[in-house]
Amino acid sequence: MQQHTHAEDPHGHVPVMRERMAELLAPAVERFGGNAVLIDGTLGAGGHTEYFLTTFPDARVIGIDRDPMALEQASQRLAPFGDRFAGVQTRFDNVCEAVDSGEGDIFDTAREHGVTGALFDLGVSSMQLDQEDRGFAYRGDAPLDMRMDPTQGITAAEVLNTYSHGELARILKTYGDERFAGKIASAVVRERETEPFDRAARLVELLYDTIPAATRRTGGHPAKRTFQALRIEVNRELEAVENVVPAIASLLGVGGRAVFMSYQSLEDKIVKSAFAELTASKTPQGLPMELPGAEPSFQLITRGAEKASEAEIARNSRAAPVRVRGIEKLRDIKDLNS
Repeated sequence: MQQHTHAEDPHGHVPVMRERMAELLAPAVERFGGNAVLIDGTLGAGGHTEYFLTTFPDARVIGIDRDPMALEQASQRLAPFGDRFAGVQTRFDNVCEAVDSGEGDIFDTAREHGVTGALFDLGVSSMQLDQEDRGFAYRGDAPLDMRMDPTQGITAAEVLNTYSHGELARILKTYGDERFAGKIASAVVRERETEPFDRAARLVELLYDTIPAATRRTGGHPAKRTFQALRIEVNRELEAVENVVPAIASLLGVGGRAVFMSYQSLEDKIVKSAFAELTASKTPQGLPMELPGAEPSFQLITRGAEKASEAEIARNSRAAPVRVRGIEKLRDIKDLNS
């Protein structure tokens, strides 16, 4: 979840476009009334959920986050809302299992009436970036971990120390759009033979030494693309996005809505493609009318990808790259995952 420090927020984080997210979900909340259950698939610091619970006094929220520390802190923040909030620690593409196995009235309602709405605010949170020991940031000397759930999975250090030259170059190019992916991969493979990588500062130093000076002077910090690529690989972020769109589509009740906030073109392309498939008619081209049962099961609720306003970006610089897309479920069909 992408958030930014703001003096007006006592928790130090203001969610990107929170008013607009509420606007997009409001018609579904109104339709479901007292049975409204929203899913915040990327709970983070809990800012979006807090706003939803305040704005929609009859709605409840299931918050999902793979980061146990984030979930604990957000749950403390949301404790005043009582049983209107329930937290689940899991990766967001496990949303079906979270709803199916959850205990309590909020989960019973979601199973009986379908999920009302869902928000997925993709990416790493400023809260995680602020915790230097997590290894997400390149402006310190933390251990190269980068796992959103620090209890499982491969670390960034293990990626650097075990991946082949070709694998390293691929993830740097694909996930970081790094022009010098091959050159950086060669340097990593060479340097790890002397000593394995374990801390951020050594990797940053290698990147400064490897990326040409003329390039370093433009385009932001020279480590930004490499750290982004490692984080995406470690957390299998794109795989999770691919999996979660059909998952949440199957959970929504008729009239339910799902909204995705993407900050990288790779994420946005996945969401755009999945939405195009969900909103497409199954009637063969050339027929003069829609075949019964072949009409689209979803419709877009955003025109293209919405962007943050200039005022929003001025207030919250991390909103600058956001792309927002949303869909609404028009009819109930089975086996959307098939």
